[in-house]
Amino acid sequence: MIFNHSYVDINGVHMHFVEDDLPRKGFLPVILCHGFPHTWFSWHRQIPALSNAGCKVIAPDMRGMGETSAPNAIDAYDVNTICKDLIGLLDHLEIEKAVFVGLDFGAFAIYDLALRFPERVVAVIGLENPAAPHNPSKPPLEEYQEMGADHFLHINYFCETIGRADKDLLERVDEFFPKVFWALSGEGNYFDTFQFPKETHYIDALNDAPSLPWSWLDETELQVFIDSYRRSGFTGGLNWYRSMDLKWKQRKPFENTKSNVPAYFLGSENDVDLKGFHGEDPISLLRKQFPNLRAVEMVSKAGHLVQLEKSAEVNASLVNFVRDIKENLGKI
Repeated sequence: MIFNHSYVDINGVHMHFVEDDLPRKGFLPVILCHGFPHTWFSWHRQIPALSNAGCKVIAPDMRGMGETSAPNAIDAYDVNTICKDLIGLLDHLEIEKAVFVGLDFGAFAIYDLALRFPERVVAVIGLENPAAPHNPSKPPLEEYQEMGADHFLHINYFCETIGRADKDLLERVDEFFPKVFWALSGEGNYFDTFQFPKETHYIDALNDAPSLPWSWLDETELQVFIDSYRRSGFTGGLNWYRSMDLKWKQRKPFENTKSNVPAYFLGSENDVDLKGFHGEDPISLLRKQFPNLRAVEMVSKAGHLVQLEKSAEVNASLVNFVRDIKENLGKI
């Protein structure tokens, strides 16, 4: 299908977003929010499926990534600012409320939005990441320092080597993407990086990836991500990690808040975040804040890049979730 590219100044950034060719009125709006190291292109296989299901689909480059501008200040990536980005996009599109779909940092963004601005959210669909699981008494970056005290941990590398990590990843961007995408997939093993000393360069801690094409990604698609980050650099994406403690403080008043916004969750059995970063019962974290959790599905033999690894299965689940949302609009 033809992807329509647009640019608009919203909330202090020049935002790039992509949409299908359906009119903006008369169709259920669905906004797709990516994480790191991604761009809108992470959803390029989902946009046609959702559009064909009668949805008006919009996929922004999230703040700091892709063709959306990347402020250098860490506090420019806090919860309130990111919510204002999404509200500003709705206002620009003249959309009262939408279904929000998120993966990775995009999932946390849509959960934050639903807790603060439920009147603008029809439903949330989270992929891989349930609600932020951090200890209410300890800032997350302190937790990660303890977790990675004796071995490499990518979050510490990103946050303790500000400037260096940005430069290192950019200089070796052609190596980084195949290695990190493979490690995060269901066929790779991110946890092999824990075997390295904590001062290791992230790219050196990652296993070599097999030659492309893979069963779920070809050279042309991977090059889109490489070229995008070569243009934008990595500072914006890494600032989403560096602002974790600030976000943690801003989320504390909402720890016991429940949202009536309908929620759906799609995970995968080999996802690194579900296995290592969300505790023993991650779905309970999501249900605690979103008691109207209407469906939980797991994709077999897939990892963190589930929408690329198992596109057909993800598309089918998203279309079914959207169908349920449409059928229950009068009850929601």
